[in-house]
Amino acid sequence: MEHHINGIALPNEAGFFGEFGGQFIPPHLKEAMDEINTAYEEIRHTAEFQNELNDLFKNYVGRPSPLFYAKRLSEQLGGAQIYLKREDLNHTGAHKINHCLGEALLAKYMGKSKVIAETGAGQHGVALATACALVGIPCEIHMGQVDIEKEHPNVVKMKILGAKLVSVTQGTATLKDAVDSAFEEYLKDPKNYIYAIGSVVGPHPFPKMVRDFQSIIGNEIKTQANERFGQHPDYVVACVGGGSNAIGAFTAFLNTPEVKLVGVEPAGHGLDTDKHSATLTLGKPGQIHGMACYVLEDEKGEPLPVHSIASGLDYPGVGPQHSYLKELGRVQYETATDQECLDAFMTLSRVEEIVPALESSHAVAWALREAPKLDKNIKIVVNLSGRGDKDSDYVAEKIGL
Repeated sequence: MEHHINGIALPNEAGFFGEFGGQFIPPHLKEAMDEINTAYEEIRHTAEFQNELNDLFKNYVGRPSPLFYAKRLSEQLGGAQIYLKREDLNHTGAHKINHCLGEALLAKYMGKSKVIAETGAGQHGVALATACALVGIPCEIHMGQVDIEKEHPNVVKMKILGAKLVSVTQGTATLKDAVDSAFEEYLKDPKNYIYAIGSVVGPHPFPKMVRDFQSIIGNEIKTQANERFGQHPDYVVACVGGGSNAIGAFTAFLNTPEVKLVGVEPAGHGLDTDKHSATLTLGKPGQIHGMACYVLEDEKGEPLPVHSIASGLDYPGVGPQHSYLKELGRVQYETATDQECLDAFMTLSRVEEIVPALESSHAVAWALREAPKLDKNIKIVVNLSGRGDKDSDYVAEKIGL
């Protein structure tokens, strides 16, 4: 499926979404990225690749993931009806498995000898370790030491699944530094290694490729919403860090203007502090990790240290397609603070007995805040991008349970 908005290809042949995206990388790395793009374009349309991927989605991941009506929560809030797209029920516990299977299969078809990746909250790492074990390719995951300490359950899972885990201690020892470290390793042998980027970020073709694999989310929402209540949702809401789960949920609706699309960024300790990751809200166009996108940066043009209670959203850049959709005004980008996120985590856990990831809790927080203001006939679909097992100990300690 080719992707357009207002008749404009997303992305164009050079990998740009408007002025965002592209390949801001050294020539030898551009060669490797172009090789990945060529292989992807050749392979993705073949029956063999599609059949293998679709079989894994159905019989391994458990797709389609359910669209759950949060009846008790909707009644308690007294406004719009809230539905949850249950990506948390996927095998490995989040949406990340959708593109990890695609990337691992691509690596296998290209004959690569090692898959390298970064991870923040560990969901991409777990999903990629799983996918690589499944197709029989060695996997190396780079993770910031701060996140290793915070996301212990996922660290253990990655090791059990046979991945080599590299602890990154430089810089702030979080997601941006893990990306830097993984890129360094990849550059040692781009011919035989493949860097499986964990979101819709980085140089072309990764923003396009990850988007394509994740677009199954929105396609399912569209079908399920029409089956459940005979219309499109009025709102589709998702958290945004790099932005893969959000692009996955939004893509099917980009040319359906009556569906409002809302991306929720981390306001952290507050937008008036330096402890947030609200890139689209407070950043400006720049470059990071081989792409042009909105960036939170200092006066020298260096990426700022950023903060979110959710390790997977702790990133000073954002997907180039999100940057373009902001400029077009097609997606409304909002924020939720750490405290709102914690409150949403506990509310969903106590009211619907669903424990969400801290990342996804940002989208839930927006729904809790906005649903009471809307008519009860309005339908909000929140992409519940991951489950909160990995965060439960951290949250319990944080709130003194």
